[in-house]
Amino acid sequence: MATQENIVEKHMSINITVSRGNNLQGKQVNNFRSFLQVEVDRVVLGTSDKKPFDPEEQCVVYDFTCSFHCSSDTQALSDIAHKPIILMVTEVLSEEKRAEEKTTVLGQAVVDLLPLLQGQCSFSLKVPLNPLTSSLAKESSHGFNLKQPTLDVCVSVLDPVLSESERSSCSLLKVSVETAFSVPESWMLPSGPAPSPCSYTAALEVPLTAEKDQVLVFCEGQLKPGGQREENSRQKKRPHQSLLVPENHFLPGAFFQAEPIEQEDGELTGLEDREFRNEAETTKKRVSWDTEMCCLLDRGGTTRLQQMISESRLWPVEIMRLLTPFEKAIETKQVRQLTEGNPEIPFHGVAFVDMGQLLYPGVSRIRGAYSIQPFSEAELLNKANRSVSVLKEYVKDAAIQAKARASSATGSPKGKSGRNMDARISKELTKKIRTSAADSGTDGQNQTELRVNIEGNMYLEARTYIIIEIALEKPLVPKTSPEELAQRVKALIPPRPPLPAGPSRAERAVMDFHRQVGNVVSHVSDQYKELFGASSRTHLEDCSQEQMMVQLMAMLNVSGRYFTFKEQMKPAVVRIVRDKLQRTEPISDPQELQAFVSKLYVYLVDEMHVALNKIYSEDIDDDSPDEIHLNSSQLRHFAKEAQLTGDYQQAAQYCQELVVRHPSEPSHMFECGSLYMLTGDYMKAKECFHAAVSIQQAHQPSLMMCGVLAVMFEHYKEAQTFLERATNIDPHSVVAWTLLGLVHERKNEHILAESACLEAKRQLRAKEAKNEIQKEEEKTDKQEEGKTATPAHQGSTANQNSEFVDQVSEMHKEPSAQSIGSRSAPTKLSSTIYTETVQFLLQNNALQMAEHALSQELLCSDDGHSVSYLVHLAQLQMLKADYSSAAVNLKQALIHKDQDQQG
Repeated sequence: MATQENIVEKHMSINITVSRGNNLQGKQVNNFRSFLQVEVDRVVLGTSDKKPFDPEEQCVVYDFTCSFHCSSDTQALSDIAHKPIILMVTEVLSEEKRAEEKTTVLGQAVVDLLPLLQGQCSFSLKVPLNPLTSSLAKESSHGFNLKQPTLDVCVSVLDPVLSESERSSCSLLKVSVETAFSVPESWMLPSGPAPSPCSYTAALEVPLTAEKDQVLVFCEGQLKPGGQREENSRQKKRPHQSLLVPENHFLPGAFFQAEPIEQEDGELTGLEDREFRNEAETTKKRVSWDTEMCCLLDRGGTTRLQQMISESRLWPVEIMRLLTPFEKAIETKQVRQLTEGNPEIPFHGVAFVDMGQLLYPGVSRIRGAYSIQPFSEAELLNKANRSVSVLKEYVKDAAIQAKARASSATGSPKGKSGRNMDARISKELTKKIRTSAADSGTDGQNQTELRVNIEGNMYLEARTYIIIEIALEKPLVPKTSPEELAQRVKALIPPRPPLPAGPSRAERAVMDFHRQVGNVVSHVSDQYKELFGASSRTHLEDCSQEQMMVQLMAMLNVSGRYFTFKEQMKPAVVRIVRDKLQRTEPISDPQELQAFVSKLYVYLVDEMHVALNKIYSEDIDDDSPDEIHLNSSQLRHFAKEAQLTGDYQQAAQYCQELVVRHPSEPSHMFECGSLYMLTGDYMKAKECFHAAVSIQQAHQPSLMMCGVLAVMFEHYKEAQTFLERATNIDPHSVVAWTLLGLVHERKNEHILAESACLEAKRQLRAKEAKNEIQKEEEKTDKQEEGKTATPAHQGSTANQNSEFVDQVSEMHKEPSAQSIGSRSAPTKLSSTIYTETVQFLLQNNALQMAEHALSQELLCSDDGHSVSYLVHLAQLQMLKADYSSAAVNLKQALIHKDQDQQG
């Protein structure tokens, strides 16, 4: 029974059906006959009957089906990923009974089986039939038929190659070896059109299963002269090119994409390396593979790959150069020496690829340039924690197999003599490697290590580097989705229930009527004061209230205010009728209309009395006018002032007043939490920050402070959740990424910490570049304003003209200096990621985490105690009430600043 880690072993039959060949053209026009041959890895699966050409349909109907049985173990499936089906179409020139049949190969087509590993049970496609040589292609292009010959092919299996569970647990790994630039000058190009007498090979070992490895070998490197760059969007090539015609070397739809050097993941990305790389990739010789090899990793292999990367980030990619290709080197002295003892590989180099970035969350691809250095077993053990050279064992095994095929070639002319060497080493070979490495004596190893690798040292002299791309079908460490992070935060801090619904439409209509009554009362009171003034008591003695009412009404009518008040009240009354009394249609019956108006009048009078009682009620508390009329900005200002003076209780009252006034605003609750952080009441601070998040689940500052407090309480899982959510809400936040990196560092997750800090640096670099552009634009605008303003102030004197010329010349000089600054801005940052993080932590009184961030800023500073570090340290000491130490650090900051200005 298969375990969870392994693929269920079974045998399956892969069927290949070729229905027809289109646009085929042979040498015999009238009697054109051809047949089809299908093979996989030099094994012929079947040959079709000889079929005639149909001139009407312009095709040959083959209707040929063959199949081959394949084991579903991981090794066999990994072979399917990179070993294609090869279809050969051959024309029959003559059929004589007593003579051998004369034939000629028309072309070759290739079908990749990778779709079977991607879940398809069958797929059909039209594959191009390419001639054996480019000369034949030119000849056919001069003929009558200019269309591309093709074959209609269908590949099918009865059941899926991988089940759904196996498909989800397995992963496809693609390794692309592009080009080695700046190769040693001693590597000479062949003269004339003759092929290169040398073979250039690269190899690396990757896991296959939980217990078994596979070796990927790229042996089709070609030495090229300098003089021009490699094409940016050139097509990737298949492995095992010796079996294919030149036009079939290329993978359909797979291209290398141009990528800026600063976005690469490898070495040689600094500003000082770009000039060298530009020269090497333009003028110097290079070895080009441009080959992509795909292999399969089952669940155990994927887990083992992740474990091996965590144990050793650097993976060796070995390179060698042989003076003669393997196929022609069986009798040479060079290959005979490779099979004896511990062989010395010619031009044996190694590049160490940093695979650690594949453990970054969501990262499934790395690509970069890696320096090639002389191969050394001691260096291999020290950097990659490996003791065996994969390339040495591969060369030994390949040479032995080549000799065995040569000795058996006489008995089987078609057998294995031309068989291509596979790019994998079997499990038995791996065991043999490890056993031989364990049994070999230390004396032999020491002697080998003392031997100087003169040829390998040429890599260092030439500064050779190789560009490699490694891509996984899916990330080793999946990135948590925003929806899942939101659910995690919701589980930790449930959102606050929504506030009670506001008043209904009917209630709002009544409240609006009360408000209009209050406005009318206010205006009538003003009119009363204007009419009677302070002598109202004298008027009461002279005339009655009825007379005063008559005078007031007369004044309101004369001034037109009475009519204005009626117009202002109309909308409120309409809303009362529509929303409160629910009457929306006109009333046609006069009696019903009279009854409704009476009812409305009574209701309006009652509500008017209610509004008047609210206005003139004696139960309203007459608080201090200053306290009543303070707005939110004033309350916030007074809270900050009380905090600075040390009156934390008063500051807390102001903050609580803000929370009461604006219960749906998370920033006020956040400010309360920051105040409690200063007083050291971390539980109340936690409550405030959690309350802010419950009000608004995406309030990023509160999420970050929740993460800080979780770190202080050593709840690292919660801290990671809060901070990952904060980075998800604002991916450009330098502070959020840095805090997440500090949390991973506390958990000893160094690769994840590195990932978060690198992202923080990337965002900081983008932010400073944006600020630099804005400054450039502001300076340009000022210069243009100066150019337009200067002629208006010019006089007729020569001195003024000379001053104007000086100003213009200075303006022409400034842009060059600015451009230099803008070019250097992305490479050297004016601040560190910890600088901004410390500012945020100090502003919110997170003193413990700020102290830790300050220590990180000190470690990453090249100048020791920088001005920003000393200022932040002084701020931290002031918040701790250590004023004497703060004064000392501020003095040192001033001294450093003066020295920087003088320097």
